[in-house]
Amino acid sequence: MLFHLGLLGYSWFRALFDFMLPRNSAMGTEEIKGVDVGDWFTQLEYEQWVAIPVFGTRPSARYKHAAAIADDKLYIFGGSRNGRYLSDIQVFDFGSLAWSSIKLNIELNGHKVEEMGSQEALPATSDHSMVKWGNKLLLLSGHSKNSSSSMIVHFIDLQTQQVGILETSGDSPSARGGYSATIVGSRLVIFGGEDRSRKLLNDIHTLNLETMMWELVESMQTPPAPRFDHTAAVHAGRYLLVFGGCSHSIFFNDLHVLDLQTMEWSQPEIQGDLVTPRAGHAGVSIDEHWYIVGGGDNKNGSVETLALNMPKLAWSTLTSVKERHPLASEGLSVCSALINGEKYLASFGGYNGKYTNEVFVMRLKPRDTLRPKIYQSPAAAAAAASVTAAYALAKSEKLDASRIEANSREQGKKKPSQEDLVIEIDAIKEDKKTLEVSLADARAENSGLREKIDEVNSTHADLSKELHSVQGQLVTERSRCFKLEAQIAELQKALESLESIENEVQLLRRQKSVLEQEIEMNDAAQKQGSGVWRWIAG
Repeated sequence: MLFHLGLLGYSWFRALFDFMLPRNSAMGTEEIKGVDVGDWFTQLEYEQWVAIPVFGTRPSARYKHAAAIADDKLYIFGGSRNGRYLSDIQVFDFGSLAWSSIKLNIELNGHKVEEMGSQEALPATSDHSMVKWGNKLLLLSGHSKNSSSSMIVHFIDLQTQQVGILETSGDSPSARGGYSATIVGSRLVIFGGEDRSRKLLNDIHTLNLETMMWELVESMQTPPAPRFDHTAAVHAGRYLLVFGGCSHSIFFNDLHVLDLQTMEWSQPEIQGDLVTPRAGHAGVSIDEHWYIVGGGDNKNGSVETLALNMPKLAWSTLTSVKERHPLASEGLSVCSALINGEKYLASFGGYNGKYTNEVFVMRLKPRDTLRPKIYQSPAAAAAAASVTAAYALAKSEKLDASRIEANSREQGKKKPSQEDLVIEIDAIKEDKKTLEVSLADARAENSGLREKIDEVNSTHADLSKELHSVQGQLVTERSRCFKLEAQIAELQKALESLESIENEVQLLRRQKSVLEQEIEMNDAAQKQGSGVWRWIAG
């Protein structure tokens, strides 16, 4: 979101800038010295980060907080520090360069209860989101000690400083953190995150900010892998872009696009600089560019400040900072600001082994606003060209007489000669011929592209048939495998039974051998006894 900053109130700060450190523009950062506070922003180099000297009590250093800009001020809420969730709201005024805290009025059932600090009015929260809607800041819950099973929406009225909970209806998202929240028109789009049981998510919910009704959205095609600590942005009011993030073991550098009209996911081909995987980064879109700051992979912080040209889908690196710099941190925030008609990035907080509470700004180069061309196929581009040419051709035919009439009016009482009229008509006819040629070329190109599309569709159909055939063969082979496994199991059982029988046979053999030995001994004893009796009888 953009904000306007006037020049009033700066003059009494001028003397205070004498203590500022010398400028050092190495590795993408610089500091300000001896600059007139009233126009300090005009002294900055383009696309270089600057640490702003501030007044007042700084908020405690933190990361995974939420930030938004409203009414020339940067609002910071919550976050985490040393494993402890925070619940304070701090305000940085870009006019006075001063930090302050606000007192909030709790609202219950539409009635003001009492005035208290933000630590008491709002739950301690981390990995959450904050967006500006109308004259309110909407705070969407993240990780906290709150026992709610679904996402809660708090609000802060910027005029009355009342705080409360907005009643919502519909299919609300489960309680989670590390998700992305993006305003698209009057809808708030929630994607992904990590729930309380550490389950990774890739679902889509929308909140109608006029009716406050949640809706679980079903999408088509292949969605991004479940993830958290990613970023998202909207382009041309239609395309939701999702970049980076991580699972419990993988860090991503992929870019996915959701068409919010067809609800189809795609993963287009990306051009430009190579982007390393990261999570915990921050992003903000301005015009046709999406700016990405910070992040990391739990080992190294991301030192580059990136810009994605959304119509061209091309990454570029604006600047880089040193390793272990506060901007090479995870869990930082970035917002956009309009100061004296120029566009700036403003970043706060983060963690890279050390928590930070500095405010950095970057002055952006003026860029031309491009006509949205995002994800148009060549066929769509050719069709647009043919429509433009046809429109121009029809318009030129209507202007044949009007141009002559306008020319005659400019001449006043001087009547144009026949030769002048002929020359002008010939020029118009020549323009018409040129447009007709352009239209013919566009139509020919369109026809060629249609043929290519038909060829691709035919190839796709053949591949689909082949895929179905292979799938059928795979099913048959799986069936055979199941049968073989069943037969193997039966044979194993039979083999086990054979082993048991063999053991019984060996046991019987041993018993037989013992019996045979006993019989032989009995026979020998009987023979010996009969010989003795013969001797006695004789």
